[in-house]
Amino acid sequence: MAKRVSIRASPKKRGVIVGICAVLTAITWLVFGQTLGHQFVSFDDPQYVYGNRDVAAGLSLGGIAWGFTHIIAGNWHPITTFSHMLDCQLYGLDASGHHFTNVLLHTIAVILLFLTLHQMTGSLWRSGFVAALFAIHPLHVESVAWISERKDVLSAVFFMLTLGAYIRYVRALSLAAYLLVLLMFALGLMSKPMLVTLPFVLLLLDYWPLNRIRAPGFAKGRGKPMTRSQWPIVSRLITEKIPLLALSAVSSVLAWLTHLQSAGSKNQLPFTWRFNNAVVSYVAYIWQMFWPVRLAAFYPHPNDQLALWQVLLAIAFLIAITLLAIHWRKERPYVFTGWFWYVGMLVPVIGLVQAGEQARAVYLPAANRFVYRYRLGHSRPDTVHNAS
Repeated sequence: MAKRVSIRASPKKRGVIVGICAVLTAITWLVFGQTLGHQFVSFDDPQYVYGNRDVAAGLSLGGIAWGFTHIIAGNWHPITTFSHMLDCQLYGLDASGHHFTNVLLHTIAVILLFLTLHQMTGSLWRSGFVAALFAIHPLHVESVAWISERKDVLSAVFFMLTLGAYIRYVRALSLAAYLLVLLMFALGLMSKPMLVTLPFVLLLLDYWPLNRIRAPGFAKGRGKPMTRSQWPIVSRLITEKIPLLALSAVSSVLAWLTHLQSAGSKNQLPFTWRFNNAVVSYVAYIWQMFWPVRLAAFYPHPNDQLALWQVLLAIAFLIAITLLAIHWRKERPYVFTGWFWYVGMLVPVIGLVQAGEQARAVYLPAANRFVYRYRLGHSRPDTVHNAS
């Protein structure tokens, strides 16, 4: 494994980091702070909060037991349920308090995204720019402004904490650091199970920017293909992810069992319809990042109404970008990591396994699109950056 060097930030640089965090906080609240004057809505909020007697009763030992043993609207996410209970404990059914928590969690996720990107890449201003896009992009209005989407912003916080814990583990390679990664990941899965693909994201980060897969001397011969001496490294890194993959497997099974009990997932749509919707949705997400118009809280499934040319064009586009990412994996490793991160993180919510009547849903994968649309610059192959 490549040698890891800790880079200490100067007091001046630490001041800049604090200033960027302050600006990120300000723009987040400037955009989303207005939601504190909004009320609950009649879509999902009754089931999750004000119409749910067990949640509205507040946080208690009995409530915690209830949260672990019951599902809400076809979802088992006890940590999210506990956060709603805590809000009811603190604010009652005053919607402004619940909105405040959503905005606060989104702000924390934004700051953690900035700090994590800076730690991984050493790029300060680009990391801040990416975090700013993530903070105020219209694609995130639904997740932040809708109280029922607490699971999005809460799971995002634990997603970022897992990445941060993983960077710490890469530096220390200690059992305690690894257990912290497992804990943050488990809490994230219990906030929203769409994080099941996170172990694969960590493998991608091992490739770039953490550079744990490349053998020593790779930087001197960037065009060299992977040699047999590197396969033990890859094997060890995969083995390292087995406990995380086990958590993903358990979460996937639980999610599948709970969705079977919801009315919207009892009758699966034909696979062809689901596949066509998935490939078109992959392209639609990218388009909405650049041109965020006609956004909605709910996108009805198109069933068999997608034109054949749309599906074929989407498939051709996805294949082309995939081939380019593979071709550029040595010269532009950030493209390889970014593209497969985007594709992989969307798998649980892209509609291949139908869990309702919606066509798609997104929050965290958008962060990845911002990261690799505005390239973050290379981390040195022998360095894991430290902003402390």
